[in-house]
Amino acid sequence: MRRLAALSVLAIAAVAQAAEPGTRVYAFKAFLDGKPIGEHRFTVVTEGAVRRVTSDADFVVKFLGFSAYRYRHHAEEQWSGDCLASLVASTNDDGKPTSVKLARSGDANQIEAAGRASSTPGCLMTYAYWNPAMRSQVRLLNPQTGKIDAVRIERVADGDVTVGGRPVHAFDWRIAGGEAPVDVWISDQGEWVGLDSWVGKGKHRLSYRLP
Repeated sequence: MRRLAALSVLAIAAVAQAAEPGTRVYAFKAFLDGKPIGEHRFTVVTEGAVRRVTSDADFVVKFLGFSAYRYRHHAEEQWSGDCLASLVASTNDDGKPTSVKLARSGDANQIEAAGRASSTPGCLMTYAYWNPAMRSQVRLLNPQTGKIDAVRIERVADGDVTVGGRPVHAFDWRIAGGEAPVDVWISDQGEWVGLDSWVGKGKHRLSYRLP
């Protein structure tokens, strides 16, 4: 059992290791109902209290050999501690483009989305699955829509998640209150190792797994 646990730790380190000092890369393969549809890569660069986060998703759902659905998303975030300082995001959801911008000034978060401007106070986070502080939040900014979701986050279960071809024990932290519940899998070592959600009005399961 100890050897299996050691192999699990090595597997996690291999797929989410630092590309260079202060950099963590989470390169997830994405699956819809168990079938591969693309990838979602998160790069987190930490320099003292400042973090820069890049998120890139590219999904293609095919039917009878044809592309039935295409999704692309790119976001660049800057953080001061655990608070979002700025965000620039663009999304193409099957031909429907959207953009979201956020700039923090003092205690105010100025948000532009869908041609509208709004402001909200306080420390704000996006769906930063990689950040343990997210699990204590009661609101999260959706970088695709610009909406602030009232959320409830709690640990609901535990089980094994496949990482690098091996089972890794992890805890399921469920985010409820957004467009769909999201199950975020965190290993015993505190690493983000997987994600599951139900999309398309709950008809299809979207999963992220580390290869």
